[in-house]
Amino acid sequence: MTAAGAVLPLSNARELALAGPLGSLDAYISAVSQVPVLSQAEEAALARRLRDHSDLNAARELVLSQLRFVVHIARGYTGYGLPLGDLVQEGNVGLMKAVKRFDPAVGVRLVSFAVHWIRAEIHEYVLRNWRLVKIATTKAQRKLFFNLRKYKRSLGWLTADETQAVARDLGVSAAEVTEMERRLASRDLSYDPAPDADEEDETYSPSAYLPAPDSDPAIAVERAEWDDDVTDKVAHAMSQLDARSQAVLRARWMTDQKATLHELAEEYGVSAERIRQIEANAIKKLRKLVA
Repeated sequence: MTAAGAVLPLSNARELALAGPLGSLDAYISAVSQVPVLSQAEEAALARRLRDHSDLNAARELVLSQLRFVVHIARGYTGYGLPLGDLVQEGNVGLMKAVKRFDPAVGVRLVSFAVHWIRAEIHEYVLRNWRLVKIATTKAQRKLFFNLRKYKRSLGWLTADETQAVARDLGVSAAEVTEMERRLASRDLSYDPAPDADEEDETYSPSAYLPAPDSDPAIAVERAEWDDDVTDKVAHAMSQLDARSQAVLRARWMTDQKATLHELAEEYGVSAERIRQIEANAIKKLRKLVA
């Protein structure tokens, strides 16, 4: 550990940065903030090494130099209730995609080029993990999802005229704006009670009253009877096969240590291709007998 405000050695900062926000997020953020910022000339030189020679060390240096910027962008999405560490990791994926596609000949800085890729990955993560976006299926609805919070900061609850204006600006219907606004005002409910929840809180947790899909006794009995019936049919069908076919199937499919074709070929004194044919024919017969 370093004292507050102390600068980590560059090698240590890089190790922490590459490890990602898997341990202490504060330590990670501190580390990436101490990785030196590249000059435009250094950035261009590294990008040319990556483009012309597939230099992975150059790619590594480019990624490291922009990790602090990913943290800055990710913090802008914490209002969705998702862990900052996860947002940072997704943003880092976007950064790596940007570095792979960065062309220094265009004349722009990497940070300007990468912002689109970083935001795109974070957007996809939010869309996959926040329940509100179950209704955000079209491009216009996704745009509404990520922009409505900006309107809400300054407008509070939207009036009818404001709803129409937002709908026009974002290319969606007024009904979609109203629905998204209502969902934004709600909050997610954890399926399991919090570790420090009291008995009353546990009672209202969904895990306390939602039934398991396999909890119906009738379904459990039906499944057990079906399994027994299939087992009986397979056993009867196996008895109709010749001894060698039965042995091959048992060795290939019905033991923990499955035999290879070559092992069985050596045991029976035939080729591996012949064992494969015996196996295929036996399976074909089994299917007909069990059907």
